[in-house]
Amino acid sequence: QVQLVESGGGLVQAGGSLRLSCAASGRTFSWYYMGWFRQAPGKEREFVAGISWNGRSTNYADSVKGRFTISRDNAKNTVYLQMNSLKPEDTAVYYCAGFESGTPHYWGQGTQVTVSS
Repeated sequence: QVQLVESGGGLVQAGGSLRLSCAASGRTFSWYYMGWFRQAPGKEREFVAGISWNGRSTNYADSVKGRFTISRDNAKNTVYLQMNSLKPEDTAVYYCAGFESGTPHYWGQGTQVTVSS
């Protein structure tokens, strides 16, 4: 079992930056592929970014490529999402997820990101 707690969300103006953190506890964090998802009001939850257990492989949704960067520190059991050049359409609740067998299995409670125009 893995417990995930996100932090770092907030209100920011368009063009600004935020850094989200996801602290993990429980089973060995470094075993897991980790990802960030987001869900805007009235929309389905969507994949944003993912990172392999050793940080050497990352994946991004086309909508955030070049603006967002995912990273992890296994010594601190934490995964990060650096978000730059934020747009109003990035407004959503952001969720951290731990994968098992290629699918998200563990979820955090989410953190709200609001980008004003």
